[in-house]
Amino acid sequence: MTDGATEPGPDGRPRCPWGLSTEDYLAYHDSEWGRPVHGDDALFERLSLEAFQSGLSWITILRRRETFRSAFDSFRIASVAEFTGTDRERLLADPGIIRNRAKVDATMANARVLADWSTGELDGLIWSYAPDAAKRPAPRTTADVPAVTDESTALAKALKKRGIRFVGPTTAYALMQACGLVNDHLADCAMREA
Repeated sequence: MTDGATEPGPDGRPRCPWGLSTEDYLAYHDSEWGRPVHGDDALFERLSLEAFQSGLSWITILRRRETFRSAFDSFRIASVAEFTGTDRERLLADPGIIRNRAKVDATMANARVLADWSTGELDGLIWSYAPDAAKRPAPRTTADVPAVTDESTALAKALKKRGIRFVGPTTAYALMQACGLVNDHLADCAMREA
């Protein structure tokens, strides 16, 4: 991985270079990253995991995702909104997740906020910030992939205005990439059009 361009994967087809660094990344890159995600609970999960990832490598979260799902009751908004102080202490004692007090508190608080939203409201809000794909050229190298965009800045601002915590423009852009609002697979990546 010298110039940030695609590299051949185990099957010989070109992939984004980050997706080749571990088997976990390859599976995530090929089957999930950049594919559209809809549904309030599914987006709450991605939003929460991106917040937990802040300051860490995504592989740290990816390898703990099933434990996170178990600890947070599959990220069902209605369920997490009912978490109590006992649940908070349970989470902070769980070595299978990231035991960051601010991130745990934000996830629980966000669920309480979202529990008051209408069904589909989170989905609609997030997807309203998807940029026009026709106006975004496919990145040729990893250097062409931004960390923040005008849309991610606006999305973070809109979520914060509605009471969602622990989401900034970089976290919002990572969410947009992970959930398919943008397609940042490199132009030559075999998964770009998959």
